[in-house]
Amino acid sequence: MASPSSRSVIIAAQPAEILSVIGDFARYPEWADSLRLCEVLTRHPDGTPDQVRFVIDAGMIQDDYVLAYSWDETRLRVGWELVSGQLQRSQTGSFVLLPQGAQTQVTYTLAVDLAVPLLSLFRRRAEQTIMDIALKLLKKRVEGGP
Repeated sequence: MASPSSRSVIIAAQPAEILSVIGDFARYPEWADSLRLCEVLTRHPDGTPDQVRFVIDAGMIQDDYVLAYSWDETRLRVGWELVSGQLQRSQTGSFVLLPQGAQTQVTYTLAVDLAVPLLSLFRRRAEQTIMDIALKLLKKRVEGGP
């Protein structure tokens, strides 16, 4: 497994509001440009998404994969692991939310191992770009974007 990369952003919202957006997978294609489909396949007994299928089309990168999610009881962390995919051998990631008054620091950690060989420098840059874009879009969505 590749070593993870991390990025953080401050969002002007409480953790519950941010987790609500993170957990609303059906609406991801509305605000995440490369996602063509995002569907919850199974749910945990408490109703939170368990396994989620993603179909992405990011130009040269296209994939259809399933992630298994775990939701921390404190509702300040959500993590995931790859169940199946076409281009990926493994993926682990998480969002960790740290309340700071009226704002929340959101830290995104991601490690992806592709089925095709890729120099670690390029893999790390791709992870960082994915995280930067995802955090920017999440911030915009939570703070009142469309």
